[in-house]
Amino acid sequence: MYEDSGKTVSIMLNDQKTIVRTHAETIDDLLKELDVSLRPKDYLYPNADSKVKDHLKVVWKQAKQVTIVKNNERKTVWTTAGTVYELLKEQKINWNEHDEISPSPETAIKNKMEISIKKAFHLTYVDGGKEQSVWSTSTTVADFLTQQGVILNEFDRVEPSLTEPIKENGVVNVIRVEKVTDVVEEPVGFAVVTKKDDSLAKGTEKTLSEGRQGLVSKQYEVILENGKEAARKLLSEEVIRPKQDKVVAVGTKEIDHQVSSDSESTGKSLYVTATAYSENCSDCTGITATGLNLRANPSLKVIAVDPSIIPLGTKVYVDGYGYAIAADTGGAIKGYRIDLFMPSETDCDLWGRKKVKVTILQ
Repeated sequence: MYEDSGKTVSIMLNDQKTIVRTHAETIDDLLKELDVSLRPKDYLYPNADSKVKDHLKVVWKQAKQVTIVKNNERKTVWTTAGTVYELLKEQKINWNEHDEISPSPETAIKNKMEISIKKAFHLTYVDGGKEQSVWSTSTTVADFLTQQGVILNEFDRVEPSLTEPIKENGVVNVIRVEKVTDVVEEPVGFAVVTKKDDSLAKGTEKTLSEGRQGLVSKQYEVILENGKEAARKLLSEEVIRPKQDKVVAVGTKEIDHQVSSDSESTGKSLYVTATAYSENCSDCTGITATGLNLRANPSLKVIAVDPSIIPLGTKVYVDGYGYAIAADTGGAIKGYRIDLFMPSETDCDLWGRKKVKVTILQ
C-alpha cells in the first residue's frame, strides 16, 4: 500500500529520462533520494523547493566548468549548455565563419573543457604582384603564410618579415625573386684613325682601310622580381669578333687655290675643294637654283658653285666626276669650293672630301 501511494515523476537527469515513484515532498528531497548533488550553478526545473506532484516532470542539468580563451584572454564559466555553439550563444559571444574555434561549435561540452576562440581580421595579401583580400587569425607573417599554404622559394622576399606580427587591415607582400642568366651579343664601335699624307693635297682625305664593328658576347646574372628585371650584373665577357679601326689618310700638300696659269685647248682650269650631296640631304628640295629637278633626273651631272667664282650655267669638266653643269648653289659653298650631285648617300660617302681640278669649258 505504501508503494502504491507514491507519486509518479518523470525526471531528466543530464538528458537521460527516468520514471520514478516517490514519496518525496519536494524536488530537493527527490534529488537526494536519487543521490544527485545539487550545486548552485546547476539547471533545475521546477526549483528545489517545489512540491512533488503526481506525473510531475523534472529537468536537471549538471553545470560544467569551462575555460574560454578569446584572443589570449581567459575566462572561466559554469554552464549547462550542451554544445560549444550553445555556450557561445549563452555567453553572447559573436563569431563568424572566418573565426577559428577549437573545438568546433558542434562539440559536446565536457567538464573542465578549454575553448579557444581566435577572431579573424581583414588584411591584403599580395603574391607575385597579384592582390587579394583575405581573412586571417594568424599572429605572425610566418603563421599567415602557413595558413594560406604559401610556399616560398629560395630567393623570395616577404614584406614585412616573417617574424613580424600580423596587423588588422595590414598588407603582406610576397615578392617572387628569380635569378636567371642572360647572354647577349653587343656591337663594339670602331674608331677612325687619321694619318698625315704629304702626297695628297691639303684638305683631301683618302680611306686606306675600312672600319668594321667588333662583336662581344656578355653573360649577365639578372634578378627578376615578380617577373620584371630589378638588377643586372655582368658575369663574363668574350670577344667574338675584334673591331677594326678605319684608317684615313689626310693630305698636307699645299696647292695654289687660284686659277691655274695653265691653259688647255678647251679652257682654263682651277683647283677647288670638292664635297658631294644627294637629293636626300638635309634642307634639300630636289630642285636646283636653276630649276633642274634632281629627283626626277638622278643621273644628271650637276655641281653647286659660288657664282662669283664659276657662273651658273657654266659647263665644266671635274676630274674624277666627269662633264657637268654649274646649276646649283649652297649656303656653305663659298669661294673655291664645289658640291657634286650624287645619286645616293653611299656615293657621297665614298667621294668624301678632296681637292680636284675643274676645267671651264668654252
